[in-house]
Amino acid sequence: MALEITDANFEETVLKSDKPVVVDFWAAWCGPCRMVGPIIDQISEEYAGKAVVGKVDVDANQEFAAKYGVRNIPTVLVFQNGEVVGRQVGVAPKNAYTDAIDALL
Repeated sequence: MALEITDANFEETVLKSDKPVVVDFWAAWCGPCRMVGPIIDQISEEYAGKAVVGKVDVDANQEFAAKYGVRNIPTVLVFQNGEVVGRQVGVAPKNAYTDAIDALL
């Protein structure tokens, strides 16, 4: 399962990570988010120890969604050394996410 990332642990989990980080901004009521969720969970298992993979519920945690301009969900951001290096808005195939991670490993 992907990590649950909140406004409280975002900086520690995402911005200070020494590994690439994939963050799925989602909400429970969002249909397309429910399509992306299982893909993100698969990636979190496959990249365990190599990358940090987590989800931010935008209804409960709005600070970083606003900071990174997340206006549509699902939005998946890829971070390296605390900087956004990739952005995927909407549903995409699994390889769209894994290719972004692989490019950083």
